[in-house]
Amino acid sequence: MKKIICLFTTLSVLLLTGCGSGTEMKDGFYTAEMSDYSHGWKEYVCIMVKDDNIVYTEFNAKDPSGYIKAWDNAYMENMNAEMNTYPNAYTRAYAAQLVDTQDPASVETVSGATHSGGNFLKLSAAVVEQAKKGDSSTFIVESEE
Repeated sequence: MKKIICLFTTLSVLLLTGCGSGTEMKDGFYTAEMSDYSHGWKEYVCIMVKDDNIVYTEFNAKDPSGYIKAWDNAYMENMNAEMNTYPNAYTRAYAAQLVDTQDPASVETVSGATHSGGNFLKLSAAVVEQAKKGDSSTFIVESEE
């Protein structure tokens, strides 16, 4: 009987402490990107994890030459005039929300950037899963287009 109680106690402690649960993120850098370009841009998310916390997030898009969308002033001016937001603003907003909440599901979409917001949610969920596995290879998220 003592062996059964001891076994039960040991299992309970392991379950309560989450030992081997795989839910903690491993320290390092993790990246996810969309599988295809959309309107000439491929979005990506990169996070840095330290002590099971996301301490840095970069969200942006690049063209085939590697040029970053947030650096495109003409794109910014056109989008801001129509949507009242632009890549350098909404990418930072999404990234800051992820660092603040530590939870991709808690990130709220920015008005005028809902398509990118949807991609951010997919990318950030994927990159968090990569961090839980400790897999630093770039994860490819299938585009819907």
